[in-house]
Amino acid sequence: MDNRKKIALIYGGDSSESEVSVNSGKNVALCIDKEKYLLYEVLLKQGSWRVLNPDGGEVELEYAMQGLRDIASVGVEVDKTDFSFVHNGEKVKFDLAFIMIHGTPGEDGLLQGYFEMLGIPHNTCSAFVASLTFDKHSCKRFLDFAGIKLAKDVFLRRGSSYSLDKITEQLGLPVFVKPTNGGSSFGVTKVKRKEDLQAAIELVFKEYDSALVEECIVGREVTNGIYMKSGELVKLPVTEIVTEREFFDYQAKYLGESNEICPANIPDRLREKITSTSELIYNYMGCKGLVRMDYIISGEDIYFLEMNAVPGMTAMSLIPGQVRAAGIPMEEFINTLIEEIK
Repeated sequence: MDNRKKIALIYGGDSSESEVSVNSGKNVALCIDKEKYLLYEVLLKQGSWRVLNPDGGEVELEYAMQGLRDIASVGVEVDKTDFSFVHNGEKVKFDLAFIMIHGTPGEDGLLQGYFEMLGIPHNTCSAFVASLTFDKHSCKRFLDFAGIKLAKDVFLRRGSSYSLDKITEQLGLPVFVKPTNGGSSFGVTKVKRKEDLQAAIELVFKEYDSALVEECIVGREVTNGIYMKSGELVKLPVTEIVTEREFFDYQAKYLGESNEICPANIPDRLREKITSTSELIYNYMGCKGLVRMDYIISGEDIYFLEMNAVPGMTAMSLIPGQVRAAGIPMEEFINTLIEEIK
């Protein structure tokens, strides 16, 4: 009898980040201790949840990507009533869920709520915290009360009226226009001229229901991860992101058009300010598991940009770079995250 805990590594999803999610999931799969855990890889797409390896064997990347194109052509369907599946006539129920979906439904609280109702432990923040951190507008309003420095912004709902003149008077130019609940910089535009603002807002509303127009803070972009180990917070090294592009967009993040310096070449006082701010936010929000915080350094001030409750874990993602810089083996890091699932 196999006494290993059955862990569902979940990736895919229905947002523009689904391919990034698959790559993140496959990178994580390589690091999970197979002697301790029986690993099943679960692909979510268009309401269908499929176990790609019902026999517990290895899953090729191309097979997972095929599932994104045609979900019915891969694996076996999950029974959502109890998060199980049937293989060779035997019902298999998962013990743990490791969510690796960026965007909906893995980062916005939907999956978290499902698992919490079923009593299945998972690796991320609670449903409430996940939904709160996923929405940039809501997260910023919540952090207003914690005294965190934030860029000024204007919130827009699709179908509501707004004045381009008032927005630019309030925020100046340039501004960033972004979805309130997207990731990987999809739909984000840096607008330098007022005549380009309307098109940037409409670009967001093509896929999302709400937009955030945010003042441009000039400074250095940095980020750092934070996670729990044996009841203590571990703060990963700070990374500075340098790119020749207008901002840290999709090409800079995933196509190599950026230089990520880790540990960041910044004074110790700023490094301490960043990591202590991350700790404050983590505790204030009631986070769990691994979270990544993004900031802009402007002079001596640290401005919070956004929080990632399911950070990217591809080979080129920021967190794996910070783990390497900290001298932590990736396998040890991933298995620590699993051991903290409660």
